[in-house]
Amino acid sequence: MTQLVVEHVSKVFGRKPKEGVRRLQEGADREQLREEGTTAAVVDASFTVEQGEIFVVMGLSGSGKSTLLRMLNGLLEPTSGRVLFDGRDLTALPAKALRDLRSRRISMVFQHFALFPHRSVLENAAYGLEVQGLPRAEREKKAAEALELVGLGGWEKSWPDELSGGMQQRVGLARALATDAELLLMDESFSALDPLIRRDMQDQLIDLQRRLHKTIVFITHDLNEAMRLGDRIAVMRDGRIVQIGTAQDILTEPADDYVASFVQDVDRSRVLTAASIMEEPRALVGPDDAPRAAMRVLRTDHASAAFVVEGGRKLLGTVTEERVERALDEQQRPQSLEQPGAALHKTPNPSADEGDTVRDLMDTDCVTTRADTPLSGLLTPASRTTMPLAVVDGDGRLKGVIPRVALLAALGDHADGDHADGQPTDGHHLGEGAADEDPAGHGREAASA
Repeated sequence: MTQLVVEHVSKVFGRKPKEGVRRLQEGADREQLREEGTTAAVVDASFTVEQGEIFVVMGLSGSGKSTLLRMLNGLLEPTSGRVLFDGRDLTALPAKALRDLRSRRISMVFQHFALFPHRSVLENAAYGLEVQGLPRAEREKKAAEALELVGLGGWEKSWPDELSGGMQQRVGLARALATDAELLLMDESFSALDPLIRRDMQDQLIDLQRRLHKTIVFITHDLNEAMRLGDRIAVMRDGRIVQIGTAQDILTEPADDYVASFVQDVDRSRVLTAASIMEEPRALVGPDDAPRAAMRVLRTDHASAAFVVEGGRKLLGTVTEERVERALDEQQRPQSLEQPGAALHKTPNPSADEGDTVRDLMDTDCVTTRADTPLSGLLTPASRTTMPLAVVDGDGRLKGVIPRVALLAALGDHADGDHADGQPTDGHHLGEGAADEDPAGHGREAASA
């Protein structure tokens, strides 16, 4: 369900802002407006945010991202366009209704904590509830629950100056959570923190989101933070949104040279996942298939092994061509002719397809991974199998496979991006023998190219 809709929103400061919007629509750029004494902070921004999504807006200083955020809760009025929250046009709400909406349904977490130094941690966390007019006992109870959520249980009576920067930001987050607001707006909320504390706060937010499923718009200038937190990311430049997509979309298909330059130093092995490189499995057999039927599949797909699946592609194991051949051999029996001294010869056993099935021949020890596993986490499981790595869902259904050549190629692309001098990296050394054929018939085209 779509919770937030931003439609062609622009914000122009200075003389004749409406005229500035008209000039922008006619093709004028920000520099031309600046020369005329007008500043275009946000230009024609449009996007939607789904309920329970973390939507990250990323851009350098001056790109307009913080101005955009302040229009999402009515702190700034757009010069043109509109913002809809649960279908209500914020730009058309009376001032009292807008204040009520901000106090109850939309919360903001600031970069510099914004704690009251003369209030205790509990009183700071309860401030939004106080604005709502809740009785003291009720607001303190809710604030204490929020502090427990962010890991500050037991610190209720402390003062802000007794806390570290990370703990102060947790109080700010607890204050936003205490109101049970549906939409959280986070403006560079972790950028003032030391790197280790910042990483810890990112972990905290991810954990809270798993439990609370809030709708979050998160502002940052840090691409790694954006890719770690965002379900989707909007990249801003000079007031305009130049691309919206998942971290994988932005990394693999940048919209222009600006976005490409942004992502060139990103560690792809920690952003791209198994889902981004997995292929459709080819050689598949059923557990009740006869060896002859399994052999036909193996030969048709030019494979030396197959995955064994049942209804809904539930993965049961693997079976090799060698094991199937052995079963077929065992289903042939020697039959001597009646003439003395006649040579022995083999004739097919009439029950050749009535004995063993693939279930009797398969190996159930199958190495698997999940679709959301980053590439950096695939090397270890891939090293434990000669088969393509099986990608399964939570119910054990086979979603795809990753041939060894595909994994090495993806890691090699990352290494090439990091080593412009062309010197081999560890990823390249792993590719020795990468042209070997995968048992399940994958990667043969790549090997012969």
